[in-house]
Amino acid sequence: MNKIYVPTTGPDDWRRFLAKPDLHWAVGYSARTLASNWESAKGLPREVDELLTPALGPLELLLAIPEHQVPLPGGRAASQCDVFALLRSPATLITCAIEGKVDEPFGPTVGEWFAEDSPGKRQRMAYLCEVLGFTQPVEPTVRYQLLHRTASAIVEARRFNAGAAAMVVHSFSPTHRWRSDFEAFSSLFENQQKVGAARMVTLPSGLPLCLGWAVGDPTFLAA
Repeated sequence: MNKIYVPTTGPDDWRRFLAKPDLHWAVGYSARTLASNWESAKGLPREVDELLTPALGPLELLLAIPEHQVPLPGGRAASQCDVFALLRSPATLITCAIEGKVDEPFGPTVGEWFAEDSPGKRQRMAYLCEVLGFTQPVEPTVRYQLLHRTASAIVEARRFNAGAAAMVVHSFSPTHRWRSDFEAFSSLFENQQKVGAARMVTLPSGLPLCLGWAVGDPTFLAA
């Protein structure tokens, strides 16, 4: 993966990074809606800032990378964050993985993902559990995407020597569709504390992890 990034000139520059640009880039879908929102914000979108600031302090967006891939053991498929954001608070750097949603689901459950077992999948799941601090097997009804997206924020925190990590679902669904899946995933973490709308977890490694659901501005659905 190339480590050289260039600035965008607008939302359309995000399209070429999608796995299936012709299918995923459409009005009212998460990829285009998210790109339009983040490009318009000229920093952190208001709802993301309002979600994270009570838990992490005043934040400055240092950089945001669309469709950022984080390699993980156990196969060739990386975890592809819709947006990877590197943030700075007065105290530390924070790595944040953003998962954009409108009506699209979070993909297969752990049980569905394991329907065809393989050594690579077992290696991947063991690694995710280690990174997330889980000591018990993950329930088969949990969405696999939420596991690896959150782990990717933690992996990048290690790489950037950041003092905290965050995973945010940036949802533009008028009915908050699939929020129950996010809540089921969030409940897996022990010793968590609610700070405003976010959940703060201290991982066994000592790294603070912030989890949250940000409600996006619906005007961007028509962008």
